[in-house]
Amino acid sequence: MGNKHVVIIGSGFGGLFAAKALRHADVDITLISKTPNHLFQPLLYQVATGILSEGSIAPVTRDILKRQRNIRVETGLVTGIDVTDRLVSHRFHDAVLQTPYDTLIVAAGAGQSYFGHDEFETFAPGMKTIDDALELRARIFWAFELAEVEPDPVERARLLTFVVVGAGPTGVEMAGQIRELANTTLAGQFQSIDPRDARVILIDGADQVLPPFGPKLGAKTQRSLERSGVEVVLNSIVTDVTAQQVVYQPKGEQPVTVGSVCKVWAAGVRGSTLGKVLAEQTGCELDRSGRVVVTPQLTIPDHPEIYVIGDLAAVPGVPGVAQGAIQGAKYAARRIKDAAAGRPVGEEPFSYFDKGSMATISKFAAVVKVGRIEITGFLAWVAWLFLHLLYIAGFKSRITTLLHWMISFLGTGRTERVSTNQQLVGRLAMEALGQRVTGKLLRGEKGGTDEPRTTH
Repeated sequence: MGNKHVVIIGSGFGGLFAAKALRHADVDITLISKTPNHLFQPLLYQVATGILSEGSIAPVTRDILKRQRNIRVETGLVTGIDVTDRLVSHRFHDAVLQTPYDTLIVAAGAGQSYFGHDEFETFAPGMKTIDDALELRARIFWAFELAEVEPDPVERARLLTFVVVGAGPTGVEMAGQIRELANTTLAGQFQSIDPRDARVILIDGADQVLPPFGPKLGAKTQRSLERSGVEVVLNSIVTDVTAQQVVYQPKGEQPVTVGSVCKVWAAGVRGSTLGKVLAEQTGCELDRSGRVVVTPQLTIPDHPEIYVIGDLAAVPGVPGVAQGAIQGAKYAARRIKDAAAGRPVGEEPFSYFDKGSMATISKFAAVVKVGRIEITGFLAWVAWLFLHLLYIAGFKSRITTLLHWMISFLGTGRTERVSTNQQLVGRLAMEALGQRVTGKLLRGEKGGTDEPRTTH
């Protein structure tokens, strides 16, 4: 009859670790992902700020799994799941395929949530994909270049104002790196402007930065950010984002308008659209973020053959971090291996082991929380480096990342400052960066045309 067929959707931490955990199982595996890469998402902000190349944090999935004999890797966008006939529909360009499954692992992850204001995405990209990081890199570095040739002081100030929305780990790390970029890397490289005059504003609706870390570490992080020059605005909700400005509403006060060209959205997550597909097919419940409410065994109610893991699964007490996806993947794989070997599967629930949380603030400064243990400063930063290096897939990527870190952290340089015109004008960034100035800069590079070609 042949081996049972396991289909895995997604090549993030959940999908990749599930595939690896099933390496020696008596099953055949098909891994389907909309991109051909495994993305180390926690380091996207370092791609956006010129520390790392995209290749360092996004190795090719086929290369990672090339020695695994029981797996087939396919690139394609999953468009449907038929739970009755057990078929996954996916397409890649003009090819439309259907793949049957005996067991399905859905690890499709989550995207950025704009809390009902999806129009903000045009002017404030999130930090969920390589495309986001490369576009933000172009916006950040070109903002300084445009300010250098801008004669109007008001417009120049707008170009040199960077707004980060969301004071979780991603927002804190992004704001800290933009500030460090302006303070050290770019200092002395311009003639008409001083990059150190740039404003970096971090906005959040909570009453502290890094809420999951507790008030003590949150306060220390805020003080560290403010010492470096980041303006921290708390208890404030962003109400409008346009090409030219950000409007936020402090609690109990009048709205505040900030002129800004470059905005980063690091607030909120929304489950993959496959959550809605599963809900329509199975009647399962979705939470407010569009994540699938699963059983204690990480399956969909009445469908023990469908596992949902990682950021798409709503599991009490499990945060949306890499460890949650990795541990969920290993748990699901263990049950699948038991079933394939004819061993009793049992109903032991998934138990998450919290290995702690960490975030960098700036060079040589980080915060780590493991249970009741709280570490700050250089020791926390070293722990952060070690752990992130450990989870980067592939020896080559680890070595490349380590070399880039040595250049950036032991000196002031950043090796990945290249950006292209296509990255710059993506998602109507032409308007976001000022059509008049951008048109002048790009006209000669586009064969004399006045309007650069967009990528979308």
